[in-house]
Amino acid sequence: MIIYIHGFSGSGEGVKARAFREYFKNKGDSYIAPSLSYVPDLAIKTLEELIESYDGDVKLIGSSLGGFYSIYLANKYNLKAVLINPSIHPYITLKQVLGSAPSFYDESSFTWMESHIEMLEKYETKVQNQSDFMLLVQKGDELLDYKEAVDKLPEAKVLVEDGGSHGFDGIEKHFEGVSVFFSF
Repeated sequence: MIIYIHGFSGSGEGVKARAFREYFKNKGDSYIAPSLSYVPDLAIKTLEELIESYDGDVKLIGSSLGGFYSIYLANKYNLKAVLINPSIHPYITLKQVLGSAPSFYDESSFTWMESHIEMLEKYETKVQNQSDFMLLVQKGDELLDYKEAVDKLPEAKVLVEDGGSHGFDGIEKHFEGVSVFFSF
């Protein structure tokens, strides 16, 4: 089963989540993209329950904050993970959005608090087996410094593209590479 983990204030119905769903559905792979709580402890608990309830091989695709969660979960459960423009230090970068935050999916809002930042800090982890990670980053990411991810995962399968954006422009051209990475 492949679990897609969306970023901060996103959902399992985002553009990348839907595109990956369509690709893996056509390949006959099990795929799920849950819409997770903005509360980090609840999001992690949901993902842990999904992983633990599945009787079979689980692989992760995480984008932005979902990449941070994927690092934690891949280390905890010894899983393969693909990280797309991952947030390496969300407990730092997300301090700038404390207060009322919009949901990018349904235009609702929620209150992002210091206690949520503190929750994120406890999921910081050193990557144990970097060969289990594929890192896809674009230099044009307007929200995160791609070099932080490259520095954290120098022994992962790393692809750095010029240009792009935080949403990772043209992700579809990497679907086959992701599939191949997961098959080994």
